Amino acid sequence: MPKLYHIDSFTDRAFSGNPAAVCLLHGPAPESWMQALATEMNLSETAFCYPLASARHYNLRWFTPKLEVDLCGHATLAATLALREEGVVKTGDTVHFMTRSGELRAMLSDSGITLDFPAIAVTPAPCPEGLMQALGLKSTPLYSAMAGPDRLLLIDAQEITRLTPDFAALIPYAKRGIIVTAMVGKDDKAWPGADFVSRCFGPAAGINEDPVTGSVHCALGPFWKERLNKNPLRAFQCSPRGGGMEVEVLGERVKLTGQAVVVFNTNLSTAILPG
Repeated sequence: MPKLYHIDSFTDRAFSGNPAAVCLLHGPAPESWMQALATEMNLSETAFCYPLASARHYNLRWFTPKLEVDLCGHATLAATLALREEGVVKTGDTVHFMTRSGELRAMLSDSGITLDFPAIAVTPAPCPEGLMQALGLKSTPLYSAMAGPDRLLLIDAQEITRLTPDFAALIPYAKRGIIVTAMVGKDDKAWPGADFVSRCFGPAAGINEDPVTGSVHCALGPFWKERLNKNPLRAFQCSPRGGGMEVEVLGERVKLTGQAVVVFNTNLSTAILPG
């Protein structure tokens, strides 16, 4: 019977971090059914995972309430924890996920789960007229760029929690999401231990604000490594739920280490399973 997990990722306590649904399947399922279940769950991501022939190798796909995405960190973290909860992997194992972004790896340790993801290049690009106003800011960004399908803006740390986005107005500005990031000062007590903070908005993908976004740190890691001359880095995403991770840049790969907590799990009703 397929199993459904609800897991909070990039946090060590329930009801914080980024919630993800994980559907553990025995084999492939129709895309329309997976999208319908993701829409029903109405979380920023629902992951669908089933085993392949090789040990600890799995197919993995991710859906927002509106569409399928190429890369998702927090739902991959959640899928790894769900597999450990099922007893099919254990601490010390490396799990191999076959995805639309190629093979991704997750390593389980006593300190958390480490995701091995591809780095995302950051390319300077002008800030479009009206974007800062749509975010609720009157200032201009300190830096503006594209990071894969996302738009990235560097602002002052004092502004990042004052954002009041108009989500409908943000939709035309990025194919997937808009990342806003800031450096944390040494004496800043709001985010102790963090090197940088961020927020991520994706109304075009059906996610007004993503609580903690692993995949964008594949761009933020190299971005801040270059500016701070520091590696690894501590990151905190200062959404209302909040959550953090360690980010280590290794050439064209980025390692994201975080924790996750199971909120509940259940068997899917036979009445809703695809025929």
